[in-house]
Amino acid sequence: MAEYDYDVVVIGSGPAGEGAAMNAAKKGLRVAVVEEQDTVGGNCTHKGTIPSKALRHSVKQIIEFNTNPMFRDIGEPRWFSFPKVLRRAEKVISNQVMLRTNFYARNRIDVFFGFAEFIEKGAVRVRNETSDQEILRAKHFIIATGSSPWCPADVDFKHPRIYNSDSILKLSHTPRTMVIYGAGVIGCEYASIFSGLGVKVDLIDNRDRLLSFLDAEISDSLSYHLRNNAVKIRHNEEYKTVIGDAKGVTIEFKSGKRIRADAFLWCAGRTGNTQGLGLEKIGLSANSRGQIEVNEHYQTACEGVYAVGDVIGWPSLASAALDQGRAAASDLLNADDFRYINEVPTGIYTIPEISSVGKTEEELTRECIPYEVGQAFFKDTARAQISGEPVGMLKILFHRETFAILGIHCFGDQASEIIHIGQAIMRQEGEANTLKYFVNNTFNYPTMAEAYRVAAIAGLNRVANL
Repeated sequence: MAEYDYDVVVIGSGPAGEGAAMNAAKKGLRVAVVEEQDTVGGNCTHKGTIPSKALRHSVKQIIEFNTNPMFRDIGEPRWFSFPKVLRRAEKVISNQVMLRTNFYARNRIDVFFGFAEFIEKGAVRVRNETSDQEILRAKHFIIATGSSPWCPADVDFKHPRIYNSDSILKLSHTPRTMVIYGAGVIGCEYASIFSGLGVKVDLIDNRDRLLSFLDAEISDSLSYHLRNNAVKIRHNEEYKTVIGDAKGVTIEFKSGKRIRADAFLWCAGRTGNTQGLGLEKIGLSANSRGQIEVNEHYQTACEGVYAVGDVIGWPSLASAALDQGRAAASDLLNADDFRYINEVPTGIYTIPEISSVGKTEEELTRECIPYEVGQAFFKDTARAQISGEPVGMLKILFHRETFAILGIHCFGDQASEIIHIGQAIMRQEGEANTLKYFVNNTFNYPTMAEAYRVAAIAGLNRVANL
């Protein structure tokens, strides 16, 4: 059994683990990474963000081809099978793995493939099926093991027609009908993907509004466009039984309703990947959702052990996980670039996509903050008309008296890119955070960024008319 000594051992090579490992290596530490899969990238690259967004992009291209009259000169509308679209995503995954493997090599970071388990404070054992066990010792450990779909015991996920958001990537055919249970971010994204492939989708939500953490107007827009693409949304429903047979799946609800479909996709909840880590041997434990509790420096209750990314819960975004990993590496060295990640833009890759940062109208109303709204509809912008993507809007919430930007909400093509322009101004200190920036500076034309100028002028006009 071989033993190795490092300054830092990072468990997991997803965005959080990668961010931690790279920052620690750049700061001169000797770093090792343990990854349970055969290649680096974590669940983000292999099962979550990358494959689902690559799928979404391909489906969006198919929709554009089938709905653009110009392409009728080329041929009739075409529909592609899910496995064929998935092959495109697999190419992206391969490219991502190659890219990230080079990152570790260039930074002299040792990568161990296998399962990591704490055997005592300051040491983990790495187990795999092909080699002897190895012991890694270090002063600091960063747990970045991510999360997996939470699967209730009363649903048979071994049935060939019942899937979760990981196993759906093994789907070998295109079902004609599908029930997606869980209308969170993942459920809504997959509803867009499958409906775009011509699948008749029932989206089951146990609440009375889709993505209730969003601004209500944005949430309503998403509901409208999902329904417009033949997605049947059923609110306030909870399953009673999910029974699969040779020809389909029957879902019975507590309300008495019953639905039958070719396939069933579970997208309701995730759990931290902490099982088998041996946390009890270093005095730690996970909560009921498999998550590890940390303080505002990402430190756990065990000295020298940090946790970052999905395994600690909110916000469970790849973007935040990367920054959390970098922050943990900075903290263990007491570096001056540490920051606690307490607000990140939301990126939801439905069709059309959604992104937001800051307060919603509902939050500002509850907090009695005097605000006003500036809106721009994409259908009124030249760039959206040129690109054939007229669906969407940009909404800026700002203080009625100081004009400070309080929240930005975007629905439509490239929303997750557009949001960063406003975020940059919103993050300026003092009077530099002002809606007037968008009318006092010239933007390229035609661009989607023009929506900021249009929304700002509309908002200022509303204040002027008070």
